[in-house]
Amino acid sequence: MKAKPTKRHGDVILEFDTGDEPLLAAAGRVSADSLFRLKRILVPIDFSDCAKKALRYAIPLASQHRAALTLLYVVPANYAVGEYGGIDYGSLEAEMRASGERQLASLIVDEIGDQVPVDPLVQCGSPAAEIVAVARGMPADLIVISTHGRTGLKHVLLGSAAEYVVRHAPCPVLVVREYEREFVVE
Repeated sequence: MKAKPTKRHGDVILEFDTGDEPLLAAAGRVSADSLFRLKRILVPIDFSDCAKKALRYAIPLASQHRAALTLLYVVPANYAVGEYGGIDYGSLEAEMRASGERQLASLIVDEIGDQVPVDPLVQCGSPAAEIVAVARGMPADLIVISTHGRTGLKHVLLGSAAEYVVRHAPCPVLVVREYEREFVVE
């Protein structure tokens, strides 16, 4: 490698030859070899616009770190008795699971394509508890989750899956709010 001055003050021209290829390759690996390394990012999805926004944050993170995404949809376990008697919860759960799988497949095609490796996953149960259990079982290096920012009575009655995940997750959690200053450029 040769450095030559230019006519402009402070500028130089670098000339490379074929023997410099290992040096250039090593320079390109500096960020990949850093101590901050993500291999698996978990993104809980409920198909809301806010959850899709969280996915738009996760995709460039996964791409930059050469990480894989796991998109998790949790079929909520809601076993209330219907007005007209019992409900066949087995078939209802199977139908909701199949619908979730179709929607995840469509989301992967529409939003991710072949930008990063992605695994769809559908579970049944309490969304917050399932997110934490899946993150622990993978194991996830990061969870990117959305929150709708409910306050007051809605927060008390509906709870906050994101809050539960932040408190119990086995890894760092990036919480993407519905309305915030953006740093992802679309």
